[in-house]
Amino acid sequence: MTTMKKIGANNIFNIYKPAGISPLDAIKLLKEKHPELKNEKMTYAGRLDPMAEGALLILAGNAIYEKERYLKMDKEYEGEILFGFETDTYDVLGLPEKIIHYRRSMSIVKIRKILKSFEGEISLPLPPYSSYKIKGKPLFQWAREGKLSEIETPIRQTKINSAKLLSLNEISDKNLMETIKQKISLIKGDFRQKEILSQWQKMLPKSCWSIKTVTFQTAKIKGKPFVLTSLERHEKETLSRRFSLAKIKISCSSGTYIRSIAHHLGQELKTGGILLNLKRTKVGNFDIKDSEKIKSY
Repeated sequence: MTTMKKIGANNIFNIYKPAGISPLDAIKLLKEKHPELKNEKMTYAGRLDPMAEGALLILAGNAIYEKERYLKMDKEYEGEILFGFETDTYDVLGLPEKIIHYRRSMSIVKIRKILKSFEGEISLPLPPYSSYKIKGKPLFQWAREGKLSEIETPIRQTKINSAKLLSLNEISDKNLMETIKQKISLIKGDFRQKEILSQWQKMLPKSCWSIKTVTFQTAKIKGKPFVLTSLERHEKETLSRRFSLAKIKISCSSGTYIRSIAHHLGQELKTGGILLNLKRTKVGNFDIKDSEKIKSY
């Protein structure tokens, strides 16, 4: 078991941030778990979206003054990209804008080829819902106010060290809806949860029904009606849709939005693509295997 002494060496804490909470929430939980840190001044190096989980570096003491050095460390992620959708956040916790119909047989070779082309220097627009500030206001605030047209969305140049396809699977509309509900239930704070869930429910109805009419042939025996034969059965059939899901592994420079990678991959495939799951597995040499787990709210 990883000890606190090892984790907190040089005032650097490698913790496992659960999905659903912010990095600031993670700092509070770390202090609750270790009361001896209650009065320590702390900050985090490298933001993780509320939906994401995994390795998060928390700095204390003199390490705070070296934050920039830790921010610049390369990162490694594992994520799942869902094809067939586009949202205003480039992930599943956004308002679905459209569903894109495509041939279900996705080409593994094509996906690998496109991911390979991402390696090296790459320039992608920031997701509309991100914390990057323009004129002192976070980009997500411009988006919420419907004023994105008044600014130019920044293009960020980063480096992709490697981009690999780990697997290609499918998910049913029913399981997708359950996953979305579960993820939204974890998120704390105002992230438009009700509006987003409502929009997904409209796009992914509980079920589609095919109904056949019931008719019966009857006859009278001694003046009383009897059913002789059922001419048609009454059927209810659930029509399920399935969507492709790619699991990827990305090693990249600091400042890379995996949501932007998902969106760009969907554009290249002409299928649409959003991030369904994200786990950060490394920050520099700090590995998720050594991360201390903290209890979520």
